[in-house]
Amino acid sequence: MNSEERPKCPHCGEQMLKWQPPPENTWTEPFQYVCFNDDCSYYVEGWEYMEKTRESKTSYRCRLNPRNNICDPIPVWTKHDLKDGIIE
Repeated sequence: MNSEERPKCPHCGEQMLKWQPPPENTWTEPFQYVCFNDDCSYYVEGWEYMEKTRESKTSYRCRLNPRNNICDPIPVWTKHDLKDGIIE
């Protein structure tokens, strides 16, 4: 992936958006990529999974760290969470 390309979510195939973490984060990278597709199976199925396994009314979105190209979950409590950090 070059600097002009945006990665695609491994769960839904949609292009991920560049996202800037809040200032109080612990990541050293100035941005991450996050899948903001509200129909992504990872996000949609996360609500039920978290309720059943953690008794938590949360879900997660797929987050890609551009430094190491590793995808990890990033928690959300509503479908609007994190969207104010989109920088594209």
